[in-house]
Amino acid sequence: MDLPCMPAPAPGQPRRIFRALYAEDVPELRELMRIVLTTEGHTAECVPDGLAAWEKIQVEPGRFDLIITDHHMPKMTGLDLVTRLRTTDYAGRIIVFSSELSPEVGQAYRQLKVDVVLPKPIFPVTLRAVLATL
Repeated sequence: MDLPCMPAPAPGQPRRIFRALYAEDVPELRELMRIVLTTEGHTAECVPDGLAAWEKIQVEPGRFDLIITDHHMPKMTGLDLVTRLRTTDYAGRIIVFSSELSPEVGQAYRQLKVDVVLPKPIFPVTLRAVLATL
């Protein structure tokens, strides 16, 4: 799936700082994402799967304004997590990372109005550019 066409932020426009929750089953990728996000000034909590993310969101629904999720994870996939989020009043942004998505799954994410789907590997410069447009 391609990056959506998004306008660049206006010069001098303040950069938005996110309170992010990242669901990823690979520990090294969780740590890398935590470093990238916090270096950019965002707060980041990382969990090993969609179920752990869902449980954190249930405890404090307004705590996160950005959910970043892998698609393929044990216990609960990214698609299942996003489907559950859409049954709540979660008003934040959602980014999905995936190394592969079938056309049907990609369409399901689009129907759930995910903000961005990015193919893995994700490079910090790409993530920075996407966050600047949200």
